[in-house]
Amino acid sequence: MDRRQLLRGVGLGAAAGIAAAQDHLHHSHGGHPTVVAAASDCVGKGEICLAHCYESLSQGDKSLAACAKSVSELIAVCSALLSLAAQGAPSLAKLAAVSLDVCQRCEAECRKHEKMHSECKDCADACATCAAECRKTANA
Repeated sequence: MDRRQLLRGVGLGAAAGIAAAQDHLHHSHGGHPTVVAAASDCVGKGEICLAHCYESLSQGDKSLAACAKSVSELIAVCSALLSLAAQGAPSLAKLAAVSLDVCQRCEAECRKHEKMHSECKDCADACATCAAECRKTANA
């Protein structure tokens, strides 16, 4: 399996997860579907970006090292955000405030590379969308 096949597979898996989460939330009560969708997209695009960063690092290109670190943090935080948003957990607003900061920092780091790496651009765009949802949720 080459790198493109791997990235395509990760992207398809992320898309399937997003669709399942969104479909489930249409039938549940208490969840925050827009936060779930944004966090899901952020995690999926982040996984693809991180895989790309790792590939670059493995070839000796260290220019994406800081990007890999910020995306790794993003994936951890947005995975938790996704879970709490789906549950409609009482601590969602507090985590949304933390997630807002993480998303903004990751977006800024990925924007540095977006012209050369579409994976970074896609991650940055997902971060911007998630940050907007986090801002609404944290201030609700």
